[in-house]
Amino acid sequence: HEGVGLCARSIDAASRTVAKNGTPLDGLLFAVKHLLILREQIQPFNVNFRVIDKELDFSHMRDQLRRITSGELSLFELSSMNAVMQLVTRSAPRVLESSVDSKKELEVQLKNACEAFIMSVTKLTVEPLLSFITKVTAVRVAAAAAAGGQEKRGIREQAFAAPERLAEMANKVNEALEVQLPTAVQKMKLYLGNPGTRAILFKPIKSNVAEAHAQIAALLDAEYSAEDRASITLKSPAELGDLLEALS
Repeated sequence: HEGVGLCARSIDAASRTVAKNGTPLDGLLFAVKHLLILREQIQPFNVNFRVIDKELDFSHMRDQLRRITSGELSLFELSSMNAVMQLVTRSAPRVLESSVDSKKELEVQLKNACEAFIMSVTKLTVEPLLSFITKVTAVRVAAAAAAGGQEKRGIREQAFAAPERLAEMANKVNEALEVQLPTAVQKMKLYLGNPGTRAILFKPIKSNVAEAHAQIAALLDAEYSAEDRASITLKSPAELGDLLEALS
């Protein structure tokens, strides 16, 4: 139990150093790689990694001592309310038990590292789209509340949603798809030799990227003219699918 916990903490500390000297993605992939190795190494051992810790809790004694010092309880009371009697009968230490399962904690740490990597790569790739979707949602909610369910201005008329702004956004995302995302995939290959492991990590990233594009495409169809859409070079579902498949 203690050995597994110590190794997991060492991996966490080392991943922070790797992130500091390299990039956050390097730190996360380092953590994923070595946590997977640690999990694989302890798998053959048919032992219970759950430990129950017991400790004495004296915290409730503070209340009794406060009552004594404030005069609520007297040392000279000739009854069960005597301060000493109260302290003896009501202030016995409590036994607190806490259960620690180092194997489960390892799984949680691995899950957190994987989810952090997935979200980091997603944001690295489509952060402009996610930010735009958030702004659109906020505008629609505010407009609906102010106008009793009727928007005063269309999304296209908002300053942040002007066609030229969307064209810039699409260019940034296309560049990220062609540069940052392939770089992240190469890092995955560097740290994770198992194609199956890489596929598990990359699948939700592909899903997130595709979903962000789909939401923007739907908005373009609903709010913008054909001329506007032609100037916004967002990748089509087929183009995006081919690109993501090539990186898998």
